[in-house]
Amino acid sequence: MKIFINIDTNNQKSIKTREMLIGLAGKINMETVEDAESCDIIFSIGGDGTFLKTARLSSQKPIIGINTGTLGYLTEINPEDIEKALDDINNGDYYIEERMMLEGEVVRSNGDVVEIPESLNEIAISKNSFGVVRFDAIVNEKLINSYTADGILVCTPTGSTAYNLSCGGPIVDPTAEIITLTPIAPHTVINRSLILSDDSVVEIRITELRENTLSYVLYDGKPIEVFSKDTIKIRKSDKITKIIKLEDRSFIDTIRENIS
Repeated sequence: MKIFINIDTNNQKSIKTREMLIGLAGKINMETVEDAESCDIIFSIGGDGTFLKTARLSSQKPIIGINTGTLGYLTEINPEDIEKALDDINNGDYYIEERMMLEGEVVRSNGDVVEIPESLNEIAISKNSFGVVRFDAIVNEKLINSYTADGILVCTPTGSTAYNLSCGGPIVDPTAEIITLTPIAPHTVINRSLILSDDSVVEIRITELRENTLSYVLYDGKPIEVFSKDTIKIRKSDKITKIIKLEDRSFIDTIRENIS
């Protein structure tokens, strides 16, 4: 079995965990490779941020996360559990959850197009600390609402417990296939999230940015600057993230353990 390892290189605990993983994997004839596309399994060592980066490396290879970060919603195991996890994987004692992703593009007012890479958690439109963003939210070419707000989230079920949760959005079973639209601090009485079918196409048309206000599309936290009159189009991606699960732990179990 060939494994690829992606780590948070700024975290000394991640670096030490990688060394331990390579040593333990070698004992059971697992080969470490340098190319994500040539492996059988990807190990992500770090926190949820590292896992989100890892999810963009390959849409076909199953990923297992080793938590050397803080909360670790997406990571499956801790460093002290690596040896048992490797034995379980080597013996085929695991299952795979498939998670939907989002993708899109920014259509500039002059017609130029900037692709938005696949995102496991969300694609957000947000701003800097000044002013507000005025925008129209359109679903399947029909106007839902015009907002004055700090921004808006378009998120997957996996992302429901991330930024969406802190903005008052719903918690969604991560294996579901829906899209959630959640405004960020809207200056309106209509401030509820909207649950959409997974075949919906969401358009966010920026109608106005106040002077000195900067706005960004954030795909799993990575920024693309956007401007007045730009349109952000977002849809379900054809790519998925495959997550290795070693324990028969339900979504409800995870919520109970991590949210209090």
